[in-house]
Amino acid sequence: MKTLSLIASVIAVAGVVAASSAVYTVGEVEQAIITQFGKPVGAPITEAGLKLKLPFVQEVNRIDSRVLEWDGSPSDMPTKDKLYISVDLFARWKITDPLQYFLRLRDERSAQSRLDDILGSETRNAVAKHELIEIVRTTRGRTPLRDTLLTDQELAQDIGALVPITKGRALVEQQIFEAAAEKVRVFGIELLDIRFKRINYNESVRPKIYDRMISERRQIAERFLSEGNGEAARIQGNRVRDLNKIQSEAYRAVEEIRGAADAAAAAIYAGAYNVDAVSVEFYDFTRTMQAYGDMISDDTTLVLTTDSDLFRFLRGMQGEADPFLDPGSDPGDGGVASTGRVRPAQDPATPILTQTEVEAGRKVHGGRFQA
Repeated sequence: MKTLSLIASVIAVAGVVAASSAVYTVGEVEQAIITQFGKPVGAPITEAGLKLKLPFVQEVNRIDSRVLEWDGSPSDMPTKDKLYISVDLFARWKITDPLQYFLRLRDERSAQSRLDDILGSETRNAVAKHELIEIVRTTRGRTPLRDTLLTDQELAQDIGALVPITKGRALVEQQIFEAAAEKVRVFGIELLDIRFKRINYNESVRPKIYDRMISERRQIAERFLSEGNGEAARIQGNRVRDLNKIQSEAYRAVEEIRGAADAAAAAIYAGAYNVDAVSVEFYDFTRTMQAYGDMISDDTTLVLTTDSDLFRFLRGMQGEADPFLDPGSDPGDGGVASTGRVRPAQDPATPILTQTEVEAGRKVHGGRFQA
């Protein structure tokens, strides 16, 4: 009995093991390929549920049926305008032919490697055929934002004009997608979408690109600055011209008013001093004294002739003798200098200043007179 029980137990266990090896399940997000001694047998199983297979002989190879992600590493490549850029892509794909996929690639790791090669190659080809602006920009009909203060002449110079775009980034991505989709289809893969994730300048050329951008902006700034300086110079010139015009007109008006005032004053003076001969002589005297004050300062020395109009009033003055003269001498016998000291007799034609005349001359700005 014990032997029979043991045999029955062994048979039951073997049956359970065989049953578990013959039954398998396929999930909602899976596909399955049944292989027998490493070779696929039958059609791929794409429906979820409980399935049967030969135990210990056949093996279940599960394949993902979901949308899968491909994220490539950044790669440096040149554009058509000889600029090296770093391009980072991502794509979405799924397995549509499990049998073909299994025969050619076996697993997802091999599929990712093959996508790296195909998508990287097609991206490099597409980037090399287009300029950088085509890869960066998408909108072709865009209009630049311009300052409302720009004049029509400045607008005619295309200041701030944008580089024209013939295709744009979306069409470049479409070209890469169409070229790569044909090549991955033979592996049982359907390429769903591809997009640029990041585009950047290469590290080695980035400083040069930035320097060039700065230089271009500086040129634009210098042009605006020179135009501004020219406009400022024009405004300054107009201001100086208008100021000179105003000053000249004001000076002319002042001179006209002053001339009219001088004419009126001269008329008043003429009416006052032309009453008789005494008033005329008095006017002559006052004007001569005024001339003395304008001409003579503290350190002025005048040498006058006997017929000088300036000297005739001083020559006609009479006064007391200079106390510094020799008591025994006659004022008519010698000359007196402006210091009052006695000097030798001179030519009778030379006028002689008395002390009174000297003092009168000193009162006129303290000047010295020498005949």
